[in-house]
Amino acid sequence: MTIEKQTYRSGPFKDIFAQGVKVGNVLHLSGQVGIDASGTAGADIATQTKLAYENIRHVLLKFGATMNNIVDETMFVTDMTELMANADDVFGARAEFYGGVPDVCQTLVQVSALVLPELKLEIKCVAHL
Repeated sequence: MTIEKQTYRSGPFKDIFAQGVKVGNVLHLSGQVGIDASGTAGADIATQTKLAYENIRHVLLKFGATMNNIVDETMFVTDMTELMANADDVFGARAEFYGGVPDVCQTLVQVSALVLPELKLEIKCVAHL
């Protein structure tokens, strides 16, 4: 069975995977990391959180969506202790992007590493359009 998909590709890995894939009224976003458009990682976990959400917002906009369309979020971190020590900054940035306490499901997972050694978190989302 073939399904109809709309995709958005960008960034250094655009030939490997899409940043977003829309099937029907569901948009799956690839994990977004805390790097800017030039590929530079944020210096700390709070900065990387803001950059990751900026990247999420960018992908959403390509499909005519906003942060309000997100229904599920998974945050992968390399150091849970660091995250919790900076929880006010990290979750404050999250609330800023969502416009308050978000009405989304969230899973928080510690992993041993991400694609680049300087990365501290990655955020993967599913949005309903």
